[in-house]
Amino acid sequence: MREIKRLNGIIFPDNLSNSKSINSYRINMGIYILMFLLYFNINVSSQTKFKKMDIIKVGSTVPSFSLKDQNGLNFNINSVKGKKNLVIYFYPKDDSPGCTKEACSFRDQFEVFNKQDALIIGISGQSVKSHLEFAKKHRLNYTLLSDEENKVRKLFGVPTSFLGLLPGRVTYIVDKKGEVVFVFNSQLNAEKHIEEALRILKNLK
Repeated sequence: MREIKRLNGIIFPDNLSNSKSINSYRINMGIYILMFLLYFNINVSSQTKFKKMDIIKVGSTVPSFSLKDQNGLNFNINSVKGKKNLVIYFYPKDDSPGCTKEACSFRDQFEVFNKQDALIIGISGQSVKSHLEFAKKHRLNYTLLSDEENKVRKLFGVPTSFLGLLPGRVTYIVDKKGEVVFVFNSQLNAEKHIEEALRILKNLK
């Protein structure tokens, strides 16, 4: 009984002496409840989706998929799987600040990746046209794939960021056996993806 009274006191405090305070309190409580329900719904939804799919992790074989590149040409991952090391990085959006830093860092280290016999592949949900403009603007010298329906993102099980409001930024390193050997997930440290990818590749036999 004491616990019920204590809870009642928290939800309906006695120090609300006027209607203005009561209305303000009700508004704040409504906002908190709405935020909680939104978070709960997104969390449950995300968990349900992940249960239905096989999340790609270290030790997984990279799945087969085919998408159009920035030039409108069909790119099939099976054409390079098992032949080269692969750096497959998912990013949120063309030409956004963080994604531009990441893309340009991959560009600047292109020759270093090439020495590791690694192919760089960027994937996001924008159109072929958007990818081409992005690539031309920043002189990107590697493949960008258009995943407008987010099928490949879902195939990999790439998680979202910021309560599901932003597509995740995740990099997968795949060896010449077609096996995922490293996964790096960081939305905010965009340029760290390049550093981590090179660190892993240099240790591959």
